[in-house]
Amino acid sequence: MCTHTPTCPTADSPDHEAAIVVSSHPEQGWSLLCNGVFVFEDTGELLPDGRAVAPHRPLAVVA
Repeated sequence: MCTHTPTCPTADSPDHEAAIVVSSHPEQGWSLLCNGVFVFEDTGELLPDGRAVAPHRPLAVVA
């Protein structure tokens, strides 16, 4: 799907979140990456094959 040079990471790559945003809808809380991954503001994801990735925000550190 990606036509960028260099090519963005595929949806199966561990670094798939590094792909370029092709459609952003911050008012709805999601963006579409050029590799077909939907990323949500809560850090959850929907992969092109239908799998969901649970939100993975970093844990807060209490001092």
